[in-house]
Amino acid sequence: MEVVWESRELLWQGLEYTLRLFAVVIVLGTAIGILGGVGLLYGHAIIRALLRAYVDIIRGMPLIVTIFILFYGPVAYGINLSSFQSIALALAIFAGAHMSEIVRGAIATIPRGQIDAAKSLGLTFWPRLFSIVLPQALPLMIPPWTNLAVDIFKGTSLAVLVSQADFLFSVQKRASARGHYLAFYMSAMVVYFVCCFAISRAGAWLSRRTRIGLA
Repeated sequence: MEVVWESRELLWQGLEYTLRLFAVVIVLGTAIGILGGVGLLYGHAIIRALLRAYVDIIRGMPLIVTIFILFYGPVAYGINLSSFQSIALALAIFAGAHMSEIVRGAIATIPRGQIDAAKSLGLTFWPRLFSIVLPQALPLMIPPWTNLAVDIFKGTSLAVLVSQADFLFSVQKRASARGHYLAFYMSAMVVYFVCCFAISRAGAWLSRRTRIGLA
């Protein structure tokens, strides 16, 4: 493992890239998912149909295909995106499709009486949504959102296919240069496990906190 420690600076640079990518994707994907989930339930018929098509197509498409489309597609139309932008956009679109279903399912479980009571108080749609509906749906969203976050973090490893800066690429580069493949890939396994375990524990804590807040 000494050879891995000697390469720690390069590996850390790759991990920083991966963590930054994950942070951007989880924020964008969650935002897309909230809008998509609300649109699936309350949008105009045309909007609901378009969102349903988006969710079903993206969820049924391998993530690697989405990455390649977003990496090579824009270039054909004269749009130049960096590898980071392409990967982040592909992963955010993927996360947004899954998050849309999470949000839709959570909101759909809220009793109709709660919404009717909010209407009787004179609350319009958006105040009703953010003050009554989403706070009650949040505890139901957190567990599947946590699982999605773990999947997204693991999905960032696919950046190695089109990027030369992410953590897995750094591992491959150093393993090839030093010839200690097992040591480097075992180290990568440990790093991915620790990060995913941290995400799952943070999600479990957040889930408990939101449930206590509603108790």
